[in-house]
Amino acid sequence: MSGKTDKKLSTIYREVHPDHFPKNMEIRFYDDQMSQRLLFEKVQWSINGEEKGLRYGENPDQEAALYKMINGNLCLGEVECINPGRYLASDIELLQSGKHPGKINITDADSAMNILKYLDDSPSAVIMKHNNPCGAAKADSLSDAYHKALMADRIAAFGGAVALNRPVDKPTAEAIAESYSEVVLAPDFLEGTVDILSGRKNLRIMRIQNMENLGAFADQRFVDFSSMMDGGIVAQWSYQSRIRKASDFMPAETEYKGKSYRIKREPTQQELDDLLFGWLVESGVTSNSVLYVKNGVTVGIGTGEQDRVGVAEIARDKAYRKMQDRLAWERHGLPWHQLEDPETKNKIIEEVRHENGGLKGGVMISDAFFPFRDGVDVGIHEGIRAVVQPGGSLRDFESIEACNENDVSMVFTGQRSFRH
Repeated sequence: MSGKTDKKLSTIYREVHPDHFPKNMEIRFYDDQMSQRLLFEKVQWSINGEEKGLRYGENPDQEAALYKMINGNLCLGEVECINPGRYLASDIELLQSGKHPGKINITDADSAMNILKYLDDSPSAVIMKHNNPCGAAKADSLSDAYHKALMADRIAAFGGAVALNRPVDKPTAEAIAESYSEVVLAPDFLEGTVDILSGRKNLRIMRIQNMENLGAFADQRFVDFSSMMDGGIVAQWSYQSRIRKASDFMPAETEYKGKSYRIKREPTQQELDDLLFGWLVESGVTSNSVLYVKNGVTVGIGTGEQDRVGVAEIARDKAYRKMQDRLAWERHGLPWHQLEDPETKNKIIEEVRHENGGLKGGVMISDAFFPFRDGVDVGIHEGIRAVVQPGGSLRDFESIEACNENDVSMVFTGQRSFRH
């Protein structure tokens, strides 16, 4: 092999590269009818008396810079871009940096807030990793929401970004400090909580005061840019969920070859709450995706697969594995793979099987329609009680029939929720 490096690989992740990106950036949109421009300023933090920007990009050998919009706006048709000055992830306040943020830390924080903006009504927690939620939960208290989100996938949450939509109190700070996280972000940190969290020296503690108004961002659009390898750019308006409350769902019904099909059983109130929560979390999951929710907590999340039945199976399998690990941790203080007593392991396995990995009585969420019934059949076999999907397949009747045969409810959104 010809590739060589004089550096120890373990030191690469501790390096900080000075970036050569300019201090300011301008994006201009113009044609014969209009001319509009957006002005941006590079973000830097004072780290040990030195001004530093992003640590690095997606990998340590990629220079990167973060910019915040400081002037201008964009209005296309009847859609207006978010006004400058309403900063979130682009202008975080670092209460503790340890290793100051890199691109992934910022984008994980941003992706988490893109979910939390829809969950303003309850104390909620999202733990993000590689631009996908490991777990998400809502509860009556912030500490309970965090604990449920963590236990949804404790293993994946290791080194993740914890995002909270309420000021951090001491019980929540103490719970976060027990595990390893890269980032914790919240609208504020109550007295004494930063001291508790500071026990984790490399934890980036991010205060984003504008998170207090996060719910208002649910009705705001921003321009979403994607760059291509030839230097081209795709610009699109950001996704916005049209489903904000249970009454926005539509009954699952369709017509095929002159015959009408309609779902027979309406969802219960608890099912509607879980369907709504799951659909809003789904907006922050990489497509193709399917997830399962029960009692306001994600149970299994399947992301980024090419086929819908496959991702439904992946989410199911993760639910079984994560429940095994959760029970091992809660009862014996050990991860599943460290349990050695066969009898203890068998008891947990039997309990997980009996509860179908926690899926029994839960709901199933899909970001696009099911082209065949085999996708919903995966969830139905595990005892889910309701399904939400966009609808629109020529063979929606198959999924409706599958649900009716098993007394399972289904609603449509009329909107796809892809995220690439």
